[in-house]
Amino acid sequence: MSEAPGALLAGLDLVGRDVLVAGGGPVATRRAGAALTAGARVRVVAPEVSAEIAAWAGSGQVVAEAREVAEADVDGVWLVLACTGETVVDADLARWAEARRTFCVVASAAAAGTARIPATAEVAGLKVGVLSAGDADPRRVAGVRDALVRTILSGHADLRSVRDGATDLDTLHPGEVALVGGGTGDPALMTLRARTLLAQADVVVADRLGPVSVLDELADHVRVIPVGKAKGAAPVSQSQIEKILVEEAQAGHRVVRLKGGDPYLFGRGGEEMLACRAAGVPVRAVPGVTSAIAAAEAADIPVTHRGTSDRVLVVNGHWPFTELDLASLRRPDVTVVVLMGIDTLGRLVAQALEAGIDTAKPAAVVASATLPGQRAVRAPLGELVAACGAEGIRAPGVIVLGDVAREGFLDPASPGRAVALPTREERRAATAAQQSS
Repeated sequence: MSEAPGALLAGLDLVGRDVLVAGGGPVATRRAGAALTAGARVRVVAPEVSAEIAAWAGSGQVVAEAREVAEADVDGVWLVLACTGETVVDADLARWAEARRTFCVVASAAAAGTARIPATAEVAGLKVGVLSAGDADPRRVAGVRDALVRTILSGHADLRSVRDGATDLDTLHPGEVALVGGGTGDPALMTLRARTLLAQADVVVADRLGPVSVLDELADHVRVIPVGKAKGAAPVSQSQIEKILVEEAQAGHRVVRLKGGDPYLFGRGGEEMLACRAAGVPVRAVPGVTSAIAAAEAADIPVTHRGTSDRVLVVNGHWPFTELDLASLRRPDVTVVVLMGIDTLGRLVAQALEAGIDTAKPAAVVASATLPGQRAVRAPLGELVAACGAEGIRAPGVIVLGDVAREGFLDPASPGRAVALPTREERRAATAAQQSS
């Protein structure tokens, strides 16, 4: 126990209770927003307020009064948030509040008030807070909070809920399956919800791709079932995967189906969703960062760019190009992204060239995107296979076809820079000429 008295970390129930926010700047806006989220009746008093506070006042969410704050404003409120930024005024507010036995938070000097706002984060249906012991550097407090969240999400903390009837979206229940999109492979790009649910799992049914490094962080009691397809290994069929999910959930386990990318983009998540629902197993999907966009972005390739590409077509590289794919490849305003196409790159390029696609069409391959071994190759379509072979490019990788893949596209000093590309009108004219020929 600390020898010196400190603050009591307590959760205040502000629903339907009056809160005074003195000040109208950025700090006051954040504090007023937090009070609104907590369900409080918020009154803002300040000579000038931010556009956000004004919008809340216009919609009736808060009461805003354009004047200097006065002692009478403290009467009858449960909490005072002093955010004027003026030392004397904030001190007056703290004194007026204390005389009325009302707690007061002074944003500019925590020790001057009778309450402090902790740095908080929500994870697994919990609110985690770190409170300074005095006038500590707010960045230090926030840094400790973030480190605590990372520790919780690492899987070492048991986040499984024991409360029946919980409905929080960040709570994984016994007998439930979560189809979790793990993203491109970098654990830092997993969503907070993905990490939260993974930390509650009893069983993880994992693909070979995606953020596999997080599996090493799971607690010892978590059982990992690998089902990813790999060369030289006996494949686990889709029907077997669905059977595993259903049986593990029916055994009362909390099940996470950890996938690379997003469950619903070539991830067969819809099939697994149907299988679980047909068996009466509660199931939900959690979106993930898809390599269809993130891989290109990691290599500084924007899949859309004003004046160059205003639409994207995502193609499964396991199959030959369709007529729609080839038609899109002929258009200068479309970016075509091919997933799972590294092993079939030669066939796809040959088919495109045989269909008359320009050999000079800009193309790129990004392998192991967002991972330490990421590699990117840019080359004209006719030279792409040879360039990838020379660089030893291997799966997993993403193919990007279109002007946005041009070398130096985002380099202001490059002759092929984005700003020098054809205008929308010029592209439309070129497209019309191609279609009429």
